[in-house]
Amino acid sequence: MAFQFERPRNFLFRAGQFVDLALRGAGPGGSDGLIHAFSIASSPSAEEIVVVTLMRDTAFKRALSTLAIGAEVRIKGPMGSFTLHNNVSRPAVFLAGGIGIAPFLSMISSVASNTLHPPISLFYANRYYEDAAFIDTLRDLESSTGNLRFVPTLTRVNNAHGEWKGETGRISSEMLSKHAGNLRGSISYVAGPPAMVSAARLVLNEAGVDDDDIRTEEFAGC
Repeated sequence: MAFQFERPRNFLFRAGQFVDLALRGAGPGGSDGLIHAFSIASSPSAEEIVVVTLMRDTAFKRALSTLAIGAEVRIKGPMGSFTLHNNVSRPAVFLAGGIGIAPFLSMISSVASNTLHPPISLFYANRYYEDAAFIDTLRDLESSTGNLRFVPTLTRVNNAHGEWKGETGRISSEMLSKHAGNLRGSISYVAGPPAMVSAARLVLNEAGVDDDDIRTEEFAGC
């Protein structure tokens, strides 16, 4: 689920950063004790702050799911350095797993109207098509954004939405090479569950990417 919040006045952030979101009065004794970190999925130029999450059965997410329209929350941030590099001569390779797509959506949205950005290849892995948040939005951004290649892949394919004609299986060095070519000289970004991040780092090493050129963000528990 995605949640939209009115952007506080003078709130500035870089695409890829995150915030701590506290639900007012939802903690013990009416405190603001329920806090969760979220990557911002919206562009730095958008009027709203959008966060996206898997709705698990936790105290925070139960409280979040029942927030009334217009309810107030507390936001601390922005924080983090998981942001797109400025050197346009070095391609960017994004590897996203599940809800780890959030910071990449923000990055790609922020460069959609700017032709001076590094070439970007986005690989997005999900189990099923239904799990792939923002997939239609990302396809539209690929069509409207120069130098963006979008490669979704499914690890478990069903026929609920017709025949899937895209990539299947986990992101591999062969898949990276097929769609992004030689990765030496590129800067790679990985966001997703901890196990996916660890596996993706090994895949990037296998594809010739140095550890110094890999930046990661883990979404533990999402």
